Amino acid sequence: MFWVLLLLLAWAVAGTACTRLCLAAVHAAAMDTKEATAGRGHDLTLYEAAFLSGGPRRVADLTLVSMARQRRLLLAHTGWATVVDPRGRDEMERSVIGAIGPEGQSRIEPVRDAAAAAEAVGTLADRLVSAGLAVPDGARTGIAAAIRRVRLAAAIVLALGAVALLAPARSDMPAHLVALWFALPFVLTLSCLAIARIEIHPYAQWASPAGQRLLNALVRRSRGADDRTYLTSVAVRGVRAIGEPDLRAAFAHRDPPGDA
Repeated sequence: MFWVLLLLLAWAVAGTACTRLCLAAVHAAAMDTKEATAGRGHDLTLYEAAFLSGGPRRVADLTLVSMARQRRLLLAHTGWATVVDPRGRDEMERSVIGAIGPEGQSRIEPVRDAAAAAEAVGTLADRLVSAGLAVPDGARTGIAAAIRRVRLAAAIVLALGAVALLAPARSDMPAHLVALWFALPFVLTLSCLAIARIEIHPYAQWASPAGQRLLNALVRRSRGADDRTYLTSVAVRGVRAIGEPDLRAAFAHRDPPGDA
């Protein structure tokens, strides 16, 4: 009856992981109830749209692109950023200029990292969370961790089932029945993942459902070929929305291994 012990272990692993995911779903549902009226009458700024779409790093990218289009920052296709106008017009721009450093020139990649971690972005995040438009960091990471546990549990159930089928000490139970018993906890994990994809997936992103509604409204209003429409596209879609080949290459450039 060795396979029975493995089956009990499989059920314990699957049940624990799915229970944690269900608790995350309950928490997400409670959050959705609290945020049902959040964002009404609120017009997103481009920085807010960038954060809700891609988090702190997207805000840094938007700031870099905005300054580059105004010719106050040069972004070379070789991956270097050069300050042209050292006077930042807001806290985000001052964070980028500060990240570049006193020499006025730096690699773009460390600038993106430093600007994303700046206090100005943290303040923006806190404001969006307080308004019910952004998912709190703890809730987002907790949901992602719960989903990873369920995926791991599915793999463990498969492994335990394989061991039960291949173990020489297996009982006279037909192999297909043993496989069927292990299929039950495996199906449970897959079902939880499918439900999470529908019910909890929005809370694994940066924007809450209320924030996503505002983002959708912003995109619908953004029509035309003006500079704000262009920057809105970058805020929502990221650097892949950049039309200029040289500017896109600046963000795509990576240092060869071993370079300083």
